[in-house]
Amino acid sequence: MRCRRSRCSRSTPRTAACARSPTSCPTPAGNLMTVHYMNRGPAAWIVLDRPEALNALDFGMLEELAQAMQRADADPDARVVVLTGQGRAFCAGGDIAQLRADMEAAPGQPSRYVDAVERGFDAVRALSKPLVGCVNGVAVGGGLELLLCCDLVIAARTARIGDGHANYGIFPGGGSSALLPRALPINLARHLLFTGALWPAARWHELGLVNQLADLTALEQETQTLAEDLARKSPRLLARLKQTINTCLDKPLAQALRDELGELRSHMQSADMREGTSAFLEKRTPLYSGN
Repeated sequence: MRCRRSRCSRSTPRTAACARSPTSCPTPAGNLMTVHYMNRGPAAWIVLDRPEALNALDFGMLEELAQAMQRADADPDARVVVLTGQGRAFCAGGDIAQLRADMEAAPGQPSRYVDAVERGFDAVRALSKPLVGCVNGVAVGGGLELLLCCDLVIAARTARIGDGHANYGIFPGGGSSALLPRALPINLARHLLFTGALWPAARWHELGLVNQLADLTALEQETQTLAEDLARKSPRLLARLKQTINTCLDKPLAQALRDELGELRSHMQSADMREGTSAFLEKRTPLYSGN
C-alpha cells in the first residue's frame, strides 16, 4: 500500500500517523517483508505487519523481528525503540498453523518453530535501548510476551490483553510463565495463565503493567511524545539503568545495592554525567552525547 500523503513516495505500509498527521509521516529506513523499520525523529519504530493474520508470529516475522531489534541497537539515530502492530491487532501470538505443521513434520525432534521463538525473543530482550510497547489492539499469547519484554507500555483504551495459551493447550515459550509471576501477585499470574482470560487495557493499567492509556486516535502521537521525552535523557544512563533493573531481582538485595554504587562510580567518569550536572548548575537544558 502506498502512503496517502500527497507528495510521499513511500511504498511501505501506511501507518495510522500518516493518515491522521501528514506532516509527521515517518521516514522509511529499510524494510523487511513482515516487520517494518522506520525512523521518526530520535525513535525507531518497529511495526509488525501481518494484519490479515492479526500480526501472528510466524517463522519469517520472528526472524525479521530479531533483525529489526539488532538494527535498532546499532542505529546511531535511534535513542528509543517503539514496537507496535499494523491494523487492528498488536500481536495475536504465535502462528498456530505453523506450530502445528512443525509438530507434525518431525515428531519428537527439536522444533524449528520453538528455535525461531527463542531467537526472536532473545533479540527483543537483548535490546540495550529503552523499548516502548504501543498497543494498538489485541495482544495475546506471544503479544503479551512481547509487552513483558518492553520497558514501558502505552495502550489504546480499546485494547485487550492476556496470555491465552491455555485456551489452545499450548505451553508458553516467549516468557509469560516466567515473567508474569515476577510482575504480578502470584495468584493473578496463575489466573491469567490457567484461564487464558483477556483483560481490558484499563485493568492492566491498574496493575501497573500498562503505564499509560490513550484514545486510539491519539495513541501514536502520545507514544512518540514519550519516546522524544526519553530521547532527551542520557542514552548511556538509560542503558545502564535498564541493565541494572533487569538483573537486580536475580541478586540478593545487599549485592544489588553494592552493584548500584559501582555503577554510580563508573558513571561519574562519563561525559553525560558531567553534562547533566553542568546543565543543572548553569540553569540550561542538557545535551547528552551518550558518552
